[in-house]
Amino acid sequence: VMKVPDLSREKDFISISGTKMRSLARNGATLCPLNNIPADLTKANCIPSGFMVPKGWEGVVDYYKHAEETERWTPWSRPVIEPPKHERTITEGGRFGSTSFSLRHMDFPSFWHDVQMQPTFIDTSIQDGTIINFITEIPMYMTAKMEVSKERFLNVIAQDTNKDGSPRYYTYGTPFFNYGLVPQTWEDPDVKSSQGYGGDNDPLDVIELGLSRLPMGSIVPCRVIGSLELIDEGETDHKVLCLNLNDPNAVSVRSMSDLERIRPGLTARLVDWLKRYKTSDGKPENSLAAETPKTASATMTIIQETHQRWRALCGLDGTSLSAISPTVRPFWLESSGCRGNSH
Repeated sequence: VMKVPDLSREKDFISISGTKMRSLARNGATLCPLNNIPADLTKANCIPSGFMVPKGWEGVVDYYKHAEETERWTPWSRPVIEPPKHERTITEGGRFGSTSFSLRHMDFPSFWHDVQMQPTFIDTSIQDGTIINFITEIPMYMTAKMEVSKERFLNVIAQDTNKDGSPRYYTYGTPFFNYGLVPQTWEDPDVKSSQGYGGDNDPLDVIELGLSRLPMGSIVPCRVIGSLELIDEGETDHKVLCLNLNDPNAVSVRSMSDLERIRPGLTARLVDWLKRYKTSDGKPENSLAAETPKTASATMTIIQETHQRWRALCGLDGTSLSAISPTVRPFWLESSGCRGNSH
């Protein structure tokens, strides 16, 4: 029976630390005999009756004996809830939350290269040059860090990883926005900002600020209303801010100022998130070139510039791959929309 230790009877009590418990579990310890509890539990490889309910202990043993099997276990603090997925997508590989999970689109071989940067079917009455195609990688409220893979075949959406190869999750609270990218864009590391920072070697990131959760893999027309320029570990990482056209506020919003009037404090929340979201992983704060968002017009200039760099990456303007930064060598560029046609 578990009791609070009586210091006058110290030898009658056995202390089981967390380290000892994990060691016993990894070694598959079983229940000690009821009337013969050894002083050295590790040597006997058993736990006292009453330390834990038997079924509970079986679960602990099962976990610690197989903790390295990342396809089987996900830490309890990372809830594995199936994300909403667009009806025109297919999932392959392992379960969501594992590094082998992937999602691809039925209609576009590559999310990055084959989806147009801007929709061509949009109503001309609302197309003012600021409408982009937004591809959802991470639906609102999901903590698993999903992204279009630059390296994998077909540029599928897959689980991002930490440097040790483990699945990466957001730990700084739950994202209050949909997150994704602008297709057919690329932040070239050889292109330096006015502060001297090169691009982060990724497609342009997008934060969609609507009220609804969008399905992973969805492609939605989204009105650009501004952007924030993040300096992330010495690289320029623009965050385009947009509002999908089906949002209830889309009719009246053309800028972050407009949205701020409807949802006061939203800009401050975004700035806090972008600066601090890595601090919960023990990393320093990011910095922003400015905490006031750029205008929609200035952001569209950035989008067009990164689109031209993507065209160079894909050889659509005649640029040879040898003339591009060597960091792109692992990228999958063989889509027909990129270098698949030997541009």
